[in-house]
Amino acid sequence: MAVDPRALADLAIKVAEDKKAYDIKILDISKISVIADFFIICSGRSSTNVQAIAGEIVDKVKEKLGLSPRKEGIREGRWILLDYGDVVIHVFIEEERQFYNLERLWGDADEVGMSANL
Repeated sequence: MAVDPRALADLAIKVAEDKKAYDIKILDISKISVIADFFIICSGRSSTNVQAIAGEIVDKVKEKLGLSPRKEGIREGRWILLDYGDVVIHVFIEEERQFYNLERLWGDADEVGMSANL
């Protein structure tokens, strides 16, 4: 069963917000890249918070949608990448987010809001 990328993105955002992620951005990269449809970028206040945000996203997406991501950076907790194919989630501590500045790198992407159905 295929999962709507927007539904996956919305679920991940809601979970991230519940775990106190901040400065959450959704970039629609579908028109400028074949990598994915959406990038979600958010920050946590510490590596422990970043790990908790990413862990909760993994758990809730598995529970509700039956999907498991490819994961990078879990142990360090400075920049965790969760790759669900059509949706790629980046959870940063602030210093790493500023350094890599994905929002600037993907500046041609449209920033979109959360769907109204949540």
